[in-house]
Amino acid sequence: MKTTKIGVVGCGNISGIYLQADKTFEILETVACSDLVMEKARAQAEKHNIPRACTVAELLADPEIEIVVNLTIPQAHYSVAMQAIEAGKSAYNEKPLSLTREEGKQLLQAARAKGVRVGGAPDTFLGGGIQTCRKLIAEGQIGEPIGATAFMLCHGHESWHPSPEFYYKVGGGPLFDMGPYYLTALVNLMGPVQQVSGAARVTFPERTITSQPLNGTVITVDTPTHIVGTLEFANGAIGTIITSFDVWAHELPRIEIYGTEGSLSVPDPNSFGGPVRIRRAGDKEWKDVPLTHGYTVNSRGLGVADMAYALRSGRPHRASGELTYHILDIMHGILDSAREGQRLRLESTCALPAALPVGLQHGLLDE
Repeated sequence: MKTTKIGVVGCGNISGIYLQADKTFEILETVACSDLVMEKARAQAEKHNIPRACTVAELLADPEIEIVVNLTIPQAHYSVAMQAIEAGKSAYNEKPLSLTREEGKQLLQAARAKGVRVGGAPDTFLGGGIQTCRKLIAEGQIGEPIGATAFMLCHGHESWHPSPEFYYKVGGGPLFDMGPYYLTALVNLMGPVQQVSGAARVTFPERTITSQPLNGTVITVDTPTHIVGTLEFANGAIGTIITSFDVWAHELPRIEIYGTEGSLSVPDPNSFGGPVRIRRAGDKEWKDVPLTHGYTVNSRGLGVADMAYALRSGRPHRASGELTYHILDIMHGILDSAREGQRLRLESTCALPAALPVGLQHGLLDE
């Protein structure tokens, strides 16, 4: 199989699983990695047997690299992706696609002009758990979807993350940090969103880091940390999402989908597996549903592999720029609505990503 060569920019916490992706997906070949701190790049290159640790400029200048996997902090997503596009390479960003809508639009426009692809995380919606839910809904197992709820509540990241400051700056917060997992799952299951409304607050204006190595450092919070959004889907269903870094404990589900003939319990959208549970009208209890699709363990890089196959065949890739931009637009719409105190109609939409076929051989996405 002819491989697609990729380069990874950003060698922080999340990079390890991406640097293992070519062990799972035969189409990928990781040939270079880069970081502003070269020691990080060299360490990851040695650990994962990557041929080169190099500067970003050197990585972008490599004519063999077709996809740049951009794992930098959100504030750098736009600049690194745009440099990759200008170098004639497709760009796959960690979430969110960019900080602002204008930056997101510019990335999509530049990619079209260059004839390359833009896409991004999360790709967890391609895992066996959510793909099983997608199949159940398509089969009519819960009837017509009429509503959904999504909850991501915790007390923030300063107790465990080694450098949590950016989670409390613009482009961070629970909505931009974790919202993409939940919103991407919902859009994959329910289709695009047409209108949103929101309410938001900052409960703790300052946070004290208790993790190492910055224990005792005080963070000034510059973005809302408790956000409630209402989602009006194009199919007529209505959803609610709550994301929070202000909650000490809760007993809420992660995602539930409600239909005219039953309810569906969707697994953690920050993971690839189950459990999936369904309770149809007349049932006295929830029933576990066996997963119908593979990729049920941590398979980050699945979206990159799908982009690689799409580059070869010309088909649309599933974790697409249009999808990631729509998620960005939803998140901004919720925060805009919270500031303006009114319901807002979104300008963006996206096609429903193609479902993965049942029975794919592990490591392959196209037969």
